[in-house]
Amino acid sequence: MSTVFITGANRGIGLELARQYGANGWTVIATCRNPIAPGELSTIAGDIQVHGLDVNVHEQVDHLGQDLKNTTIDILINNAGIFGPRGMTAENMDYAKWEQVLRTNTLSPLKIAATFAKNLAAGRQKKLVTISSIMGSITQSNRGSDYIYRSSKAAVNMVMRNFSADPLGRDLIVANLHPGWVKTDMGGSGAAITPSESVTSLRKCIADLTRADTGKYLNFDGTPIDW
Repeated sequence: MSTVFITGANRGIGLELARQYGANGWTVIATCRNPIAPGELSTIAGDIQVHGLDVNVHEQVDHLGQDLKNTTIDILINNAGIFGPRGMTAENMDYAKWEQVLRTNTLSPLKIAATFAKNLAAGRQKKLVTISSIMGSITQSNRGSDYIYRSSKAAVNMVMRNFSADPLGRDLIVANLHPGWVKTDMGGSGAAITPSESVTSLRKCIADLTRADTGKYLNFDGTPIDW
């Protein structure tokens, strides 16, 4: 049986990832900050193992790493993320909030990757996926807005690109994926696609990843995105 590890699994894209992988017979290691009240996550059918994890608290990451040290992971999905305050300009920037978003969206994915790299290396698929965003594309950024979120995703793209060549990551398939503009709390009700549509495409893209794709930045349909 295959195992997928998902951070931020209690809502939005993470919840739908857990639902779809669980429905397809996978063992799902689903993490969220409050496992006592995981919301819809507790209603998902399948082999769903819920673990409490605040990805910003590295002691919790280390503790979970110890708890799962003998667990083989086939796919790890760094999904936990936040947008931060909207409408920030260079003149009214909230630098403390910016640091918070960078900790969640950029630093924590590397901590998760480093902690569970050996679990992944022992798996069959060895796939490390980080949910990024097309808003992290430097080439496509020309709006002069959303400094905080855009910079955090551009940074995590580089972090995971580097990790793909790191001794811990070079034997893994490492990819950054844009999930589309999705109708979640972050994407809003006016977004283009539902979580179900996004995750259906993401799962196919992940299934199709090969060693030739390691270090790449891809759309949810598998097409490359300009850095």
